[in-house]
Amino acid sequence: MSGLRERKKVATRAALGAAARGLAVEVGTENVRVADIADRAGVAPRTYNGYFGSREEAICALYADRAGRIADALRARPADEPLLAAITAAITAEFLGPDPDRAALRLITREPALRGEYLKDLSTLEAPLAAAVQDRLPDPLAATAVAAATVAATRVALTHWLDSDNDESFPHHVTQALQALANLS
Repeated sequence: MSGLRERKKVATRAALGAAARGLAVEVGTENVRVADIADRAGVAPRTYNGYFGSREEAICALYADRAGRIADALRARPADEPLLAAITAAITAEFLGPDPDRAALRLITREPALRGEYLKDLSTLEAPLAAAVQDRLPDPLAATAVAAATVAATRVALTHWLDSDNDESFPHHVTQALQALANLS
């Protein structure tokens, strides 16, 4: 378990990201200011600058903090559990509870100024996930390919969930996308 200082840093980063996303939805990305993000998160603008280099980075900060938790959750799964089932459980556990904010995610995934940052942030899942997969699948190439395919499937699931009119949850869409990968064999 991480120490109090590390937990506070993670909480501050999450608060700044949530504040930035909320403001972007409310006033538009181009009108989001560092001072407003910091004020909403309850920190000084200088504190904000210690976490993010741009407002786009703050708005899109979704996965970096989750990457380690997902890798840890995969490692905690039973060793005899099939790899795909373990990966699916580890990822969907991270999204239990209320679904993510669709308005913010639509903005992030569709606005050109944000899309590159979103894809960069999403890619932070790959290395920790590959390391956790390699605990079960010792071939580094295979572990990295599985992690990359998993991240791609998660991205596709998010896009499908954002575009769907049904009431299925985001974890349901992730499960369906990962199952599609399993059906290839």
